[in-house]
Amino acid sequence: MIAVVDYGMGNLLSVSKALEFVGASPAMASTPDQIRKSSALVLPGVGNFGDGMRNLMSLGLVEPLKEQILEGKPFLGICLGMQLLMEESEEAPGLRGIGIFKGRVARFQEGNFKVPHMGWNQLRISRYNQYLLDIPNMSHFYFVHSYYVVPEDPEIVVGTCDYACEFSAAIGRDSVFATQFHPEKSQEKGLQILRNFTRIAYAKSV
Repeated sequence: MIAVVDYGMGNLLSVSKALEFVGASPAMASTPDQIRKSSALVLPGVGNFGDGMRNLMSLGLVEPLKEQILEGKPFLGICLGMQLLMEESEEAPGLRGIGIFKGRVARFQEGNFKVPHMGWNQLRISRYNQYLLDIPNMSHFYFVHSYYVVPEDPEIVVGTCDYACEFSAAIGRDSVFATQFHPEKSQEKGLQILRNFTRIAYAKSV
């Protein structure tokens, strides 16, 4: 079972529909037991870092998520779901993230660029992994965000994008992959990422 984590932070239906389109059978998960019984995890999200972490904590999902990710379960984080993997965010000072990766989440500086960054932009792939199979370099993906991740370890950055600055648009290590863009809104290239994730998830569960 591919579990889409339901913690009240948006875009669950569109992510689930996109996964179904590429042949997956996703199920919503909102309890620790459902997280632990899944074969793979998707953490989507739209909105505030603080709200997202507080919702995960109130549902008792932070430790089960961290436990399953560290055990090597295939994991896909999307938008806010990517940011929550970091240790902290300028959007919610003093509140700890899940902390899978060392680093922080920063806000785009106001200036000549509109914030939020919204629309299509190109992904510059710096390091291919299994989740980026058949994704050409400089493919276009759909973004909606005002914050971006700043990892301490540059080796986890697999793709960057330019908007006001060069920022990490995709990160990954081992079975973990996360994107600042929305694969479910990115037409064929986004669906290909979801196909890759589904293939990895089902291969791992066999």
